[in-house]
Amino acid sequence: MAPHFDTLETRTPEAREKALMQALPQQIAHAKANAPFFAEWLKDVDPTSVTSRAALARLPVLRKSMLGEVQKKNPPMGGLITVPMSKVRHVFMSPGPIFEIDTDEPDYFRGARAMYACGFRPGDVVYNTFAYHLTPAGMMMESAARALGCAVVPGGVGNTELQLDAIAAIRPSGYVGTPSFLKILIEKAAELGKDISSLKHAFVGAEALPPSLRQMFRTAGMTCLQSYGTADLGTIAYESAGPDGTVEGMVVDEGVIVEIVRPGTGDPVPDGDVGEVVVTSFNRAYPLIRFGTGDMSAVLAGASPCGRTNTRIKGWMGRADQRTKVRGMFVDPEQIAEIARKHPGLGRLRLVIDWVDQADIMTLKVEAPQASTDLEKAMEGTIRAVCKVGGKVEFAKPGSLPNDGKVIDDVRKYT
Repeated sequence: MAPHFDTLETRTPEAREKALMQALPQQIAHAKANAPFFAEWLKDVDPTSVTSRAALARLPVLRKSMLGEVQKKNPPMGGLITVPMSKVRHVFMSPGPIFEIDTDEPDYFRGARAMYACGFRPGDVVYNTFAYHLTPAGMMMESAARALGCAVVPGGVGNTELQLDAIAAIRPSGYVGTPSFLKILIEKAAELGKDISSLKHAFVGAEALPPSLRQMFRTAGMTCLQSYGTADLGTIAYESAGPDGTVEGMVVDEGVIVEIVRPGTGDPVPDGDVGEVVVTSFNRAYPLIRFGTGDMSAVLAGASPCGRTNTRIKGWMGRADQRTKVRGMFVDPEQIAEIARKHPGLGRLRLVIDWVDQADIMTLKVEAPQASTDLEKAMEGTIRAVCKVGGKVEFAKPGSLPNDGKVIDDVRKYT
């Protein structure tokens, strides 16, 4: 079997850049002609003039944090898509809320080459534990696996013992999901004596993969690689292993242009400097032009030892704003404000996110004049309802939390 998904991955950087810059003005013209938002957003842009990265850098950045308001003005998609809703297969809803789509185009989210780099091949059976309800994650991975010619078991999340029974019976060759849930499956299988040894590949995402977890999966007999993407863009970059199995950075996907810009601006930073990931995609139905993800990363020098020649980035290096991801779900400052509105009379709220015992822990610190067990339980219910992920409440004296404007404090340190 070929070591690479296709010849695009091994073309010269010069050939790749030429092809991207030839396609770029056509994509901008397509977006302006067919997506009402981009017709207005880029009204002063002549597509034929955007044939270089320098020209692209002069276009405005559409940041993810803006999507909620854009879509609210013209629901559900804000005039951002170029196809009628009759051509849309699914509409997804991410926290915010922010809406995304897919179409019947094979491998719509461009995940197949990333899964191929992880070792998945035609005929494999893939056990997919990403959620299928509202969130696009489950469908993103399913469409990638199907494009490779793999059968998919739609495991979804939860029901750990039932999932172990399914793995033992069906004998899938690979796992797709978050690393934290794979850890749970491995530990529970050992406890219950369930056989999950058929799993040889683990393709993970949506949360951090610290070295300790990667080594745990290797010890369990699985090669484990991760990808980086968003629900709006699909795959942005993905890990690939060199001949000796080492992994360093992530290779940029062939279907996007990635820029690293100074946070809060659209100005590209020098290679190696940390900045915000800005992506231009060539998706015809949802043509995002200079889309600011809010994620931080940096260009990694040198070519990948795996033979792929595209630019490498260091992977996810935090958020350019206070928005962050907890157990695969984004949490926004706006959600903390919504929790406060549902429980009036409180002082400052500060959500602290930590990494304890190989898991994300979320604690909402609340200045409360009158703390009570009833209020604690009620607020914990509100956290789950608003953020779609659970957290604990810790009360503090009025005026005791820092007056620094921070409502989400990510203190996670991975070892």
